[in-house]
Amino acid sequence: MNGELTEILWTRQAGLPLLTLLQLLPLAGAALVHALGERRSAVLSGKLFAFAELALAIVAASRIDPTSPALQLAERFAPIAWHAAVDGISVIFLLLAALLTFLMTLYGMSRGMISPGRLFAVLLVAEAGLVAMLVSVNIAWFAAGSALELWAVVYLLRRWATSRAEIQALARFVQYQAFGWALFAAGCLVLGWGHAEATGGRWSFDLFELAGTLPAGKFQTAAFYLLFYGLAVRTPLFPLHGWLPNMAQHGLIAVAPALMVGVKVGIYGMLRFVLPLTPAAVETWQPYVVGFAMAGVFFTAALAFRQTNLRRLLAFAVVSHTSLLVIGLFSLHESGIQGTVLLAANFGLAVTGMWFIVGFVFRRTRTTELGELSGLFERIPFLAVAFLAFGLAIVGMPGTPGFDAAHLVLEASIDQFGALSTVATALGNVAAAGFLLWAFQKAFLSQGKPGGAAVDRTLSMEYVVCGIALAAMLAIGFFTEPWLFLTETASRAAAGRFAS
Repeated sequence: MNGELTEILWTRQAGLPLLTLLQLLPLAGAALVHALGERRSAVLSGKLFAFAELALAIVAASRIDPTSPALQLAERFAPIAWHAAVDGISVIFLLLAALLTFLMTLYGMSRGMISPGRLFAVLLVAEAGLVAMLVSVNIAWFAAGSALELWAVVYLLRRWATSRAEIQALARFVQYQAFGWALFAAGCLVLGWGHAEATGGRWSFDLFELAGTLPAGKFQTAAFYLLFYGLAVRTPLFPLHGWLPNMAQHGLIAVAPALMVGVKVGIYGMLRFVLPLTPAAVETWQPYVVGFAMAGVFFTAALAFRQTNLRRLLAFAVVSHTSLLVIGLFSLHESGIQGTVLLAANFGLAVTGMWFIVGFVFRRTRTTELGELSGLFERIPFLAVAFLAFGLAIVGMPGTPGFDAAHLVLEASIDQFGALSTVATALGNVAAAGFLLWAFQKAFLSQGKPGGAAVDRTLSMEYVVCGIALAAMLAIGFFTEPWLFLTETASRAAAGRFAS
C-alpha cells in the first residue's frame, strides 16, 4: 500500500507551462489592478484577468487524460523545490476556483462596494493562493499557498470592517486559522523530518518522495493528527467550526465566506496529502473521524434551526453538509471519494450563490435578521427562485450535481459503515432541507410587513451573477456523465491504496 503512489508516474508538460501560468496570471493581474488604483480601468482589468484565468483553467482541463491515474501536466523547478501536477480531481477544484473568483468580481460590482480596484487586486491574490494549493504536489508549497490566501482574506475582512463586532469576528477568525495553519505546518515538518531520517539527512516535502519514506507507528499518527486537524479547521469540520458563524454574520458579506468555503481546499488537502502519506493512521482513526462527522451533521443542523440571522444559518448549513463530504472521503471507497469531489463542487456553487443572494438582500434591506425580512418574493422573484434552487442543490435534489454525488457517498457509506448509520446521515440531510426551506419561507414567502421600506427590483448584474452560477450548476446536474468520467480513474487510484 505504501509504495503504490510511487508507481503512479507523472507525465511532463509539453508546450506551454499551463500550471505555472495559472499561478502567475492572477498575481500579474493583482499587480496591474493595484497599480491602476481606483480608475475605471482597474475594475475592467480585474474582471478580464479573472475571466482569463477561467479560460486557462478550461484549457488545462481539456489537456487531461481522464483514463490515466497519473498526475499530469507536470512541471518542476528544482531550485525552489517547485513541483506541480494535476489529475481529474484537481481540475474539478481548479475550474470551481476560477469560476467563483470571476463571479466574485461581478458580485463586487453589483454590490457597488467601495474601493473595487483594491478589492479585485486582493481577490486575485487569494486566487493565486488557491491555485497554488490545487496544483502543487509539494506539501510545503501547499502550506505556502494556504498562507497567501489566508492573508488575502484577513486583509479583506480588516479593510472593510466597520464595527466592533466585525473586528471581534476577525480576531476569532485569525486565532482559529493561525492555529490550524500552525498544526498543518508542524505536520509538514514531521513528514520532512521522517524523510531526512530515512535518507541520511536530505529533507523533502515532495509528495512522491515522501510516499517512499512514510513515518511509522507513533510518528505517522502524529503526522496524521497535525495534518488532519489543521485542515479540519480550514474546511471547517465540526467541532472546529467556531470561526465561521461570526465571520459569516459580521464579515464581508459574501466574498470572504465564498473564498474560505466555496472551494473546499481542506477536503482536497486531505485527499491529496493526508490519505496517501498517513495511510495506516487513516485506517486506524477512520471510525472516529466518521463518527464525529455523522454527529456533526445533526448537531449543526440543530444549531441552524436555532438561528435568527440568515447569514449564521447558512454558516451552520455549510458545516452540516461539510460533514457529509468527510464521510464520503473517509469511506476510503472509490464511489465515496468520487461523490465527495462532485459534492464539493456542488456545494461550492450552491453555497456561494446563496451568499451572493444574501448580499443582494442586505443591500436592499440593511438587515439579514429573519424576523425583519418578509415578502421579498414579490419584489425580487428571480433571486428568490435562485435561492430556492441553490438550497435544493445542497440537499441533493434531482437535476443538480448533488443528486448523483450524494448517491455515490451514501452508496459508499452503506458498503463501509452499514445501513443504519447511513440512514441516520441521510435523515440529517433531510433536516438540512428543513432549515433551508424554513429560511426561504421566512425571508421570501411570508407576507410583507405593512409600512416596510420599498425593495428595489433585481438589477441586470444580479441576473448575470446568479444566472451564471445557476446555469453552471444545472448544466453539471443534467449532464453529469462527463464529470463522472473525469474523476473516475483518479478516484479509483486514491481508493486503491486502501483496498484490502
